Amino acid sequence: MSPSSATDTAKVDAPAQPTSRFVMGNVACAEGALAVGCRFFAGYPITPSSEVMTTMANRLPEEGGVFVQMEDEIASISALLGASWTGAKAMTATSGPGFSLMMEGFGYGAFTETPLVVVNIQRAGPCTGQATHIGSGDVLQVRYGSHGDILPIALSPWSVQEMYDLTIRAFNLAERYRVPVFLMSDEGVGHLRESVVYHSDFTVTNRLRGGPQDEPFDTVEPDGVPPMPRFGDGAKLLVTGSTHDGRGFRRIDHPDVHDRLVRRLVDKLEHQTDDIVRVERYHLEDAEVAVIAYGFTARAAWAAVERLRERGVRAGLLRLQTLWPFPAREIAALGSTVKRLLMPELNLGQLVLPARAATHTEVVSLTQVNGLAISPTTIMERLEAIR
Repeated sequence: MSPSSATDTAKVDAPAQPTSRFVMGNVACAEGALAVGCRFFAGYPITPSSEVMTTMANRLPEEGGVFVQMEDEIASISALLGASWTGAKAMTATSGPGFSLMMEGFGYGAFTETPLVVVNIQRAGPCTGQATHIGSGDVLQVRYGSHGDILPIALSPWSVQEMYDLTIRAFNLAERYRVPVFLMSDEGVGHLRESVVYHSDFTVTNRLRGGPQDEPFDTVEPDGVPPMPRFGDGAKLLVTGSTHDGRGFRRIDHPDVHDRLVRRLVDKLEHQTDDIVRVERYHLEDAEVAVIAYGFTARAAWAAVERLRERGVRAGLLRLQTLWPFPAREIAALGSTVKRLLMPELNLGQLVLPARAATHTEVVSLTQVNGLAISPTTIMERLEAIR
């Protein structure tokens, strides 16, 4: 099995007239999941993500899928794990408090290489916080919230269109690499209403199921992604969160088995950052100062850069569409060409930490945690002050 055959792919042809709608981001997220083949959703209502769940509750029966409202978020992610091992593409949606409850399930999913998608519409925390207000305080939690050495894939949309497109990409990455994938949106994008095109101009990636002779938890292939049979295919499946060998047998007293397993799980993503990591660049060709931003805040950063450009200030924007694996190489390259960097965040400075580690150029942190979006004016003023 070659690296390119680790998954099954099929092209979905674009319709002659794609459907255009004026909807909120949460609804577009659900439609993107359905378009890529999600047929199982388990969730618990929580503001500001509930519209994802209610849309799936209405639409899944129409598409031959299954919707289950669970008793809490622990049960939700556990249901996803089981559904995925029966062959289904599965998703849930939540916000801060529910996301915290899912951390153990995420660790289990990562260690058992179970593809699934978790949508986190972030709000102002900690704890219950401001349930109806914007925040980005979970971006370090998705990286380090589960114990042990785990590397997640986390995407960050900044528009309603990307809520559709990046949900599709999240499922394709989950299937390609056999991992949980996170769509780290926020209240601003989730409740934003914009025009979105429900297109089918994308490729659908499906996991390679293999046969009874294949080891479902190890591979000699360079990509590090083993085939994933489903229950009922005839393979004698053992799925455990304990240290296991290629067949799934518990090997908790074998140091070499544990070392190989953990390293393979991390390496299969670290070695594919060219495929996973995506950023967008605006006016960086001649920029003297630049903003690094993500999510809803990146919209304000883009507006600030455009206004400063009109005044003759050579400002630019690096927008992070992928949060994890962290775009360290892209930030390092930017740092080598500008005098100073600004990173606005709706938290007390979370991703500014790995950004500073990626470059010797000064990265100035601009933080806001009052439940309101950072304005373009605030970013403009700080950029002018540091340039």
